[in-house]
Parts: sequence; C-alpha cells; structure tokens
Amino acid sequence: MEGMLRGAWPGIGITLATDSRCVPQLLYQRPFAVIILDAELLDCLPDLYLSQLRAIRSTQPLLLFTGPRLAPALRRYLTQAGPWLAWLPRHVVPGAVVAVLTPYLLGVSPAGTAASLRTGAPATAFSRRELEVLRLVVQDYCNQEIADQLCLSVRTVESHRRALLQKTGARTLVGLVVQAMREGWVGV
Repeated sequence: MEGMLRGAWPGIGITLATDSRCVPQLLYQRPFAVIILDAELLDCLPDLYLSQLRAIRSTQPLLLFTGPRLAPALRRYLTQAGPWLAWLPRHVVPGAVVAVLTPYLLGVSPAGTAASLRTGAPATAFSRRELEVLRLVVQDYCNQEIADQLCLSVRTVESHRRALLQKTGARTLVGLVVQAMREGWVGV
C-alpha cells in the first residue's frame, strides 16, 4: 500500500500507526489529508470507532478497507456517511484506491467519489474470466451451460462463482445477480 501511495504521490507524507488505538490521539493533535483504516484491524466495532473519529474531527476524510461481508450496522453506517468517508473492499485494484484518494489529496471536495465507485465498475479485483462467468450467471445460465460456453470445466465455473460471492459479499446467487445489476457490473 505504501509503495502504491508513494508511486502515485511521490512527495506524500505518511504516518503509519500499527495500533488503531493511537489514531484518535494523532487526530486530536492535527488533521490529516486522509486516514486509511482496515476494518478488520480495529480494536472495536468499526461503526463505533468511525463515530469516535468523527467526533474528534468532523470533516476528517477517511478511507476504510472492508472484508467481503459487512455487518449490518457497519453497512448502514457506511451508506449513510457523507463524502468524508469512502470504503472499498480490501482486495481492490490499485486504480480504485488512487481514484478515491485523489480528491482528498488534492484538497477537492470528494462528494460523489465513493458513490461513483459503488455504482460504476466493481471496486473488487474481478478477473476477466470472473466477469464472463458473472455475465452468464446474470443471464440465468446453469454451471454446465457456462462451462460449455466458456470452454471450462464445471468445477472451474463453480470456483469462479464462489470467488464472485466472496468478493461481492453476496450470500446467494440471487443476491449476486441483484448486486451486479444494481451496480451495473454487467450489461445484459
């Protein structure tokens, strides 16, 4: 992550805190261009932690990396948050991270940045083959039909479907299809 940030912004100053309990103290001392957090490394519930940081500096920009499945309380918190908070899946393409961070680091209002990532291309690192499988799943193809169409084994198709479910956080194929259609990840 640090290498990617320095590659995109060579002169960037980075403060690395290995313990999330240090971040509130740092935030009391001064604002940062952006704070990047990993939800799984927080010592308490992420929504409570984010609320604590917001109480310290209400306009402090934050980027939260999340796991494949969000707890309902955290999902609710994230969807209701303003432009000061963006979130991305932990396994995301570097370009998505750069796209989210650029407005913050340039001092431009990021209103709509996170929203555009949630409604455009998937922020997760879907492979080309996973997107092909997803397109056929959305078209209601069964595993055997997908395998025949893409010249794959059925087990490989099952593996791609599992990866899609994990990366999107969807629990069922219906949930995956609904999310793919709503987010515009595939055209039908």
